[in-house]
Amino acid sequence: MQPSPSRLVITPSATALNDGARAERMSKLSFGRAFTDHMAVIAYRDGAWQQGEIKAYGPLMLDPSCSSLHYGQAIFEGFKAFAQPDGGVATFRPEANAARFNRSAARLAMPALPPDLFLEAADALIDLERKWVPQQIGESLYMRPLMIATDPFLGVRPASEYLFVLFGSPAGAYFPKGVKPVTVWISEDFVRAAPGGTGEAKCAGNYAASLVAQAQAEQKGCDQVVWLDAVERQYVEEMGGMNLFFVYQQGGRTTIVTPELTGTLLPGITRDSLLQIARDLGYAAEERRLSVAQWRADIASGAMTEVFACGTAAVITPVGHVKANGFELTINHGENGSVTMALREALLGIQHGSVADTHGWMHTVAGK
Repeated sequence: MQPSPSRLVITPSATALNDGARAERMSKLSFGRAFTDHMAVIAYRDGAWQQGEIKAYGPLMLDPSCSSLHYGQAIFEGFKAFAQPDGGVATFRPEANAARFNRSAARLAMPALPPDLFLEAADALIDLERKWVPQQIGESLYMRPLMIATDPFLGVRPASEYLFVLFGSPAGAYFPKGVKPVTVWISEDFVRAAPGGTGEAKCAGNYAASLVAQAQAEQKGCDQVVWLDAVERQYVEEMGGMNLFFVYQQGGRTTIVTPELTGTLLPGITRDSLLQIARDLGYAAEERRLSVAQWRADIASGAMTEVFACGTAAVITPVGHVKANGFELTINHGENGSVTMALREALLGIQHGSVADTHGWMHTVAGK
């Protein structure tokens, strides 16, 4: 039996920051450094989700033999809450995050969390933490849901006990000095995911395995790594933990192209949203494979005019330079592209309530 709404109880923190201390904390926002006063926790045992609680943010108690520490049954998500013009708060497509959370759980042999419970926990926590929602365009309350296996057992098998945790982090503008194109390194030494692996799941191990490639990119003077497919090592997949897009201008027609989902790429919610927004703006949008050789040829011919990456945290990041073994590319003179910025402004407009939400993506956080 799954929990009913009455089984999520709220225990206010006795150490919550006062208005002055909170304002001081929020005056120096970056990404992922500050956290709100409360978190939601829900345990899974005996084949069912138990009573959940929203309580003071703080450390988790885990046994050293906790199976997630040994065998990596750990998944997470990320979505944002935005201040709205009417004084309310709304989250962007949280039901899509709930659905992807459960797809990740299924891939790692973890139990599904009822989507209505995911949304209920998010609404209750955000409502309690309304004063932590930043007010400026580009700012948000970033929400991090996660699930870990908590069995105190060293056998290699799916755990029987899990913990769902949700907490918030007020985030300032990802580019506080303005959006600037990044330089990327095409990795030939490492791959992010292989067919049949966990590439389309948002699991902790994917990110741990990416760190050495990211370090290599930085050694090459680059900001991010670009992943290639694991089989032929020639098709472009992702940039770091973000989906990539390529902008074409041909015969007066603007087309944006993103690598198709093959099971090795993360099905980004921002990615999916931008495909629709592009069509709303009158652009064509395609999902297909794109090789490094084609990337080079299309830049050389002038057909490809812009490249950008997208994700929840940064929204849209322009790519200005590409480095690899044996060649370098400069895209749009290393400057922000007009299509890239138009897409970014359209998405931010929907999220902050200044542009009509014609697709019903914004979820209003209900007050108590």
